[in-house]
Amino acid sequence: MFGRRRDGTLARVPPYRRILPFLIPRRNDAMVLFDQQLDMTLTQPWLAAWNQRTGSHATVFHLVLYALGRVLHERPHLNRFVAGRRIYDRHGVFMTFAAKKSMRDDAPLATVKRAFPADETFAAMVAALTTDIQLARSDALSKVDKELDLIFRLPAFLLSASISLLRWLDSHGLAPRALIDDDPMYTSVFAANLGSLQLASAYHHLFEHGNCPLFCTVGAITPAPLVIDGTLEVRPTLPIRYTYDERIEDGFYAASAVATMRRRLEDPAAWIEG
Repeated sequence: MFGRRRDGTLARVPPYRRILPFLIPRRNDAMVLFDQQLDMTLTQPWLAAWNQRTGSHATVFHLVLYALGRVLHERPHLNRFVAGRRIYDRHGVFMTFAAKKSMRDDAPLATVKRAFPADETFAAMVAALTTDIQLARSDALSKVDKELDLIFRLPAFLLSASISLLRWLDSHGLAPRALIDDDPMYTSVFAANLGSLQLASAYHHLFEHGNCPLFCTVGAITPAPLVIDGTLEVRPTLPIRYTYDERIEDGFYAASAVATMRRRLEDPAAWIEG
C-alpha cells in the first residue's frame, strides 16, 4: 500500500512517465508492436553442434528465452510493470511460456513460470526447462490448476466478486504473495512458441490481469529472401513479434533491446560460452 508491493519497488521515473498510467489506464491501449525476421544461417549449425557436444536437446526457442532473460537483466527498465497506476521495478526476472500437453487439437495448454537468474548459464537453463516442461506435460495437476479447480466451484456472482476483490488488492499492493508467485500473468514476459506448431509468429494482446508488460511470439523457421551485403539471398529465417506496454519505458529504449536480441540470436557463438 502507498507504493509498496511484494513483487516490486516504486520506480524513479520522470513526471511525464508517471502521468501515463493515469492518461492510459489499460495495458492494451498502450501497447507497441515490434517485428523481426532473423537470419538463422549461423544459429542452426551452432545449435546442432552444441547439442551434439553436450548431449542436450536445445531448440531455437531455448535460445530466445535465454536471450530475453539476459536482455531483461541488462535493460531493467523493460522489467518494470504498472499496477494501481504506478510504475514499479520488478524484483527478479521471470518468464512464462505455454506448452501443449500433446499435439492434439483438444489438448490443453500448460503454462510454465520460472525465475531467470542473471548468472544462469545456457546449459543450466536448458536442463531446468526440460524438467519444467516434462512436469507441465504430465498428468500431475499444478498448484494453479488446483486453485482454479476450487475457484470454479463458486457461483458465477461470487467468482466475479472474488476476481474484482483480487484486482482491488493488487492495485493497492495487498495481493497475497501466494497468488502472485504462482500466477503466470505476474511475470516479466510471456513467450509463445508458435513455431513448435509450425505456425508463423503473431501479434498478441497483453493481459489486463496480472502485470505482464511484454509478450513475445516465435514462429517457425522458413526460407525467406533477405538482403545480404546488397544481394538478395534466400536464408532460413526466424520470425519474432513483440508486444510491449509503452508506459514502462519509451520505444527507443525498447528498440535497442530488440536490436540486441537480433545480434545475439543471429550469432549465439559470440556470447554463449561452451
